[in-house]
Amino acid sequence: MTLDDLKLAILEEIAGIAPDAELAGLDPGADLREALDLDSMDLLNLVTALSRRLDIDIPDADVGQLVTLDGGARYLHAKLG
Repeated sequence: MTLDDLKLAILEEIAGIAPDAELAGLDPGADLREALDLDSMDLLNLVTALSRRLDIDIPDADVGQLVTLDGGARYLHAKLG
């Protein structure tokens, strides 16, 4: 998967978790928690959804790498090889 594919996957999963989130115009470097008003449970649900969708293990210690759209895409890209 490309970085753009992974960004789209992240956005699709966010839309399922927080349907009212304004995803249009989202700064890819912005902290998703602040930009979209996601709480810690939303972030955990996002990590779980991405883990299932991509069939990869995302350890708790790595969750901090998924707090931005760009960072999350880079992290997932590296995990997928």
